[in-house]
Formats: sequence, structure tokens, C-alpha cells
Amino acid sequence: MLRWERGTVKSALGSWPGVDRVEVELEDGTGTVPAIAYRELTGQPLPGELVLLNTNALRRELGTGGDAMVVARPEMLPAAEEVAGHMVKARYTPMQTIVDAIDDPAGEHYETLRAAKRIDGMPVVVADLHSSLPAIIAGIRAHRRSARIAYVHSDAAALPAAYSRSAARLREAELLTSVISAGQSFGGDLEAVTVHSALLGAKHVVGADVAIVIQGPGNLGSGTGWGFSGVQAAEALHAAAVLGGQGVATLRVSGADERKRHRGLSHHSSTTYGRALLSPVHLPVLPRNDSRYNAFHESVRKQVKSTILKPAKKRGVLHQLTEVDAKGLRDALEDMPVRMTTMGRTLAEDPAAFQYAALAGRCAAELALRE
Repeated sequence: MLRWERGTVKSALGSWPGVDRVEVELEDGTGTVPAIAYRELTGQPLPGELVLLNTNALRRELGTGGDAMVVARPEMLPAAEEVAGHMVKARYTPMQTIVDAIDDPAGEHYETLRAAKRIDGMPVVVADLHSSLPAIIAGIRAHRRSARIAYVHSDAAALPAAYSRSAARLREAELLTSVISAGQSFGGDLEAVTVHSALLGAKHVVGADVAIVIQGPGNLGSGTGWGFSGVQAAEALHAAAVLGGQGVATLRVSGADERKRHRGLSHHSSTTYGRALLSPVHLPVLPRNDSRYNAFHESVRKQVKSTILKPAKKRGVLHQLTEVDAKGLRDALEDMPVRMTTMGRTLAEDPAAFQYAALAGRCAAELALRE
């Protein structure tokens, strides 16, 4: 279902690399709406221009950021930018776009990707929620400040990698070395056809010490056992395993979520790592001798054992419960140049959500130093 509306750009509301946010006055006289335009797809809308909008998610008040989407500027067609490659992303949608992928025969990195077979023990951190990205990076850099980090933006949620303001800000602050958009996702510093080739690119093109794989903003959940987009994390960990990487699974934890299925250890982590995952990974947790360890963390540990370790072991998959020192991580989280929020909650409101992501980051940094 699409809901089409037309309007005129009234003013600019701000921008970040690849994205313009504008205020649009609707043609039907019902007022104004905020809208997002991706420069790669439409160019930059200017005040006074007529734009065609997709407002279906906005009108239904879905959790997509509260913006309409600029589909076209009918009176101002953007200039075509020719690329050497022929890889198409967002395939067979009206907005399909051609990119220069690292695994495209016409690309400059093609021979490197053809020769690459493994990622040689590179740690790969995987998470369910995009909001974990800055926390994971904080954990990595708290242990290894000079680490080269590649973020693989998978295609389970927002397809345009540019939509992530966090990734853009982290790139600007030089805390993130490269963004690689994989699968149907597009718009990263580098493009890859699959998560597998994105990981090979992270290792052999970017020279990353650690790779992070997370879906973009816009996690989709249904309340059913398997109907959530974050289950794709298992596939990313499988890719890391077959390529000779070290998988680190970020536990989705919350001490403030009102929904029982996400309080403590989220059922998303239980399902993804306990039931969907076929390769062993590190599951970073707080050590029992840590001064911050309390009944909440003990409860999380028990949930991990009963809902992840035990069912995985029955299937012959031996995950490793890995204790990670949390010293300095809170300061590292507070020092990040992006606003730390998850599902609308801040670091102060739900510290556990970010702490466990930072533990995963530090775990990966420790593993990288051993290679």
C-alpha cells in the first residue's frame, strides 16, 4: 500500500551526508509535514519546488522516524551520475539504483575480492538493534583507541545507509573507518552484494581490525516468535564463521523496557542465538566480581544460560559465555559524539542496553589484539 501526496518545499529542516530533511506544505491545504530526501535518488529539494511524497508510514504513525519520503521532484530532474559498475540495489522497485560494488567486475576492488577467501580471524560483532552501533564502537575504542572499524549495514531494515545519522556522525568524528552497504542496502562508502563479500571487503579493502554487522534503523518486530528483522543477525554470524572470523554476539538487554519479552534478556537474543544460530560465538557478559554486578545482571546471566546456551548445546552448538571487564565503559559511552538512545530511552534511562553492547565491542577488541 502506498499513499501519495504532493506539496511544495517550504524550508530546509537540516541535513547530514546524503540526506536532506525538508518541510513540505501539502497541496490539499491540510498543513505541512517533514520529509526526507536521499540525494543519491532524488537530488537536493530546494524551497519552492514541487515534490511527490510517499506518506503511508507517516499517516499511520508507524515507527519509521515520523517523516514522509520524497519520491520525486517532477519539475527538477536530477542530473544522471554514471557509474562504472552494473550492480543494481533496491532491485525491481521504482527507486532501484546502480552502484559500484566491490565485487563488481568493473570495480577497482574486484581482483582483491576475487583473491580473498577468508577474513583471517577478524572479530565480527553482530547486534539486533542499530542503536547498539555507537555503544559497540565505544567498547572497541575503550580497549583499542586506534582500531580500524568497518560497519556493515545489512538490508533487514532501512535500505539507504545514509539514513543512519549515527553512522554519519561517527564517520565525521573518525571513530568509524568505513560503512559498507550489503545486500539490497545502498549508499555506504563501499557497496557489497552480500554480507559475505562485505566482510571480505572489510578485511582486505578497508583493512579493518573489527567489523560490525547490524541492520539499519527501523527494526521490524511483530511480537511473534520469529517475526522480527533482527533474526538476520544469525545469518551474519554464519557468514563470519564460514569465512574464518570470530563471532561476537551482542546481547540485547534492557532494564527499562515495559514489554516483558524484552525485559532483561530480550527474546530476540534468545531466539537468534539460542535457536537460529548454527555456529559457536562469544556471548559477552559482566563478570560476577565486578562492583556493578547485581541481581539484574545475575538474572541476565541465568537467562543466557537457560535460553541460549542450553538449547544451543542440545543442537551441538557450544557458545562461549565470555566475561568482559567493564572498567571505563560508562565514561567511554558518555564521551561518544552521538546521542545514545534505544527505543526512545537514553543512556541514563536504560544503561544496561548500552553496557552490554559496549561489552561486545571490548570483547572484539581483545580478540583482535590476540590475532
